[in-house]
Amino acid sequence: MSLRTANRNTDLEIKHYIDSHSPTLCLAKWYNATIWLGSGMTTSCHHPLPHFVHLHDITKTPKALHNTPEKKEDRRKMQEGKRPTGCEYCWKIEDIGRDSISDRVYKTAIYNDEDVKTAMATDSNEDIDLKTLEIAFDRTCQFACSYCNPAFSTQWVTDLKKNGPYTDLISDGRNHYTHEHTSSQRYKPNETNPYVEAFFNWWESDLHRTLSELRLTGGEPLMSSHTWRLLDWYNKNDTDVAFALNSNLGVDENTITKLIEATKNIPDFQLYTSNESTSEHAEYIRDGFSWDQWSWNIERLLTEGNIKGFHVMCTINALCLGTLPEFLDYCIELKGKFGKSFPTFTLNILRFPSFQGPLILPDRIRMKFKDNMQHWLDENKNNILLHEMELNQVQRLIDYLDVVKTPHSDTFDMPSLLHDFKHFYKQYDTRRDKNFTETFDALGQWYQGL
Repeated sequence: MSLRTANRNTDLEIKHYIDSHSPTLCLAKWYNATIWLGSGMTTSCHHPLPHFVHLHDITKTPKALHNTPEKKEDRRKMQEGKRPTGCEYCWKIEDIGRDSISDRVYKTAIYNDEDVKTAMATDSNEDIDLKTLEIAFDRTCQFACSYCNPAFSTQWVTDLKKNGPYTDLISDGRNHYTHEHTSSQRYKPNETNPYVEAFFNWWESDLHRTLSELRLTGGEPLMSSHTWRLLDWYNKNDTDVAFALNSNLGVDENTITKLIEATKNIPDFQLYTSNESTSEHAEYIRDGFSWDQWSWNIERLLTEGNIKGFHVMCTINALCLGTLPEFLDYCIELKGKFGKSFPTFTLNILRFPSFQGPLILPDRIRMKFKDNMQHWLDENKNNILLHEMELNQVQRLIDYLDVVKTPHSDTFDMPSLLHDFKHFYKQYDTRRDKNFTETFDALGQWYQGL
């Protein structure tokens, strides 16, 4: 069951119910986590910045992988109706007005009324059993997407080792592109990782009894031996825990065949992938990506695999907006062939690094892309293949492009962001053998004038 009922069916009705308990409540703080086991970092969802899990805490209980002091403090604030600063993404969306639905609503709506009451009534210092969990075993990945960085991709590490750091970036306060982020992979492949072992200890003891869904991400999880270790556990044990895989689906045919076979032993296999533009635009943004390989792998998995749900996560950046409507048309084509929920899509607005976000674009270009999205929405608002959530996500992006001027409170001034946009992509082109102006016709003249 979820918060969606006959009397509480729309996203806005669910929001009003959540707010009746606390206007800042998000159950992800209690029941959801992302844990990067390679670095020993965690967060409650992808919007707050991750924080470190101390080794001495997981020696006492593996539940400390999730129940950190930082999360417990945020729970206390939400119980009191206060806004945790790390959740600024949702506050910015809600402050747009226009009945904007932030992600805290979607992340809470998957749980039920009893979960809401328990979260509000439980002492914030108590350890909470997870219901949904996303983990990454390591950062091994064959892609080096433009808005990613060495903390999440070994191909980014290879870039920096070969070409040295990116230079003259003013607003890259976290130094995403200047060093190899060795702390993101604290243990070598042949070393025992205590965070990975804590997870498997927790999983085999009681985590597989409390979870409703386990989700793997990366890097690229299909390149990790731990992923196949976990899939082997599913093959040998009976469990009701849904298994979700977040893959870039850029792997070879043999790996896809192996994955198809693995899905047949899992009652509820959910597949997630990422993309937000088409053909050469996608191949520029996601270095290493092949549109033909990606789309063919999707066809195989949905045709031959035991896939119960398919989801496409779109990271909305400055470069994807030109072909985003075309990409959403492609999603509708898949829906028509495989079913309304194959795929569902979400539009997640990129905030870091700020100089790659959609708000970097000048007003005339941003408004043109906004109008294109509005035209797409007007044409598809009655399409029976689209979920309410998907329509709301498109409307939210339109409102964001129209109203919001700064991506977050820590952002730099626009001249600094524009400076970094130009200097980053000049170096990106050289390192990756790409050409910005030839790829993005609608942005070429503006880009050359920066």
